[in-house]
Amino acid sequence: MDANRITETIIGAAMKVHTELGPGLLEKTYEVCLAHEVEKRGLSVETQLALPIVYDSLKLEAGYRIDMLVAESVIVEVKSVEALAPVHQAQLLTYLKLSGKRIGLLINFNVLHLRDGIKRMING
Repeated sequence: MDANRITETIIGAAMKVHTELGPGLLEKTYEVCLAHEVEKRGLSVETQLALPIVYDSLKLEAGYRIDMLVAESVIVEVKSVEALAPVHQAQLLTYLKLSGKRIGLLINFNVLHLRDGIKRMING
């Protein structure tokens, strides 16, 4: 499946979760529900995936974790904040660079209309 179809599937699943739960819950709640919805739609999901950094030719564990990796190709960062800030976009871009992945979704569930809380980002 190509990246566009994968991101469409993730966004559709996120819309369903947001419709069912609404805004105002903890990020972890949205993360586990979104992972379930994405898996129901036939895509593999890994959650809280450790992301080491490479420094001085060494892989070092620095405590970074990817909220979700879907179909081994799309990083999803789940937020439940009043508004997305530039630091959230920088975080996703850094995760894309460190992991060597090309596409990521930043999804803020703490919005009235989920379409206002989705940011698709491309590395490179």
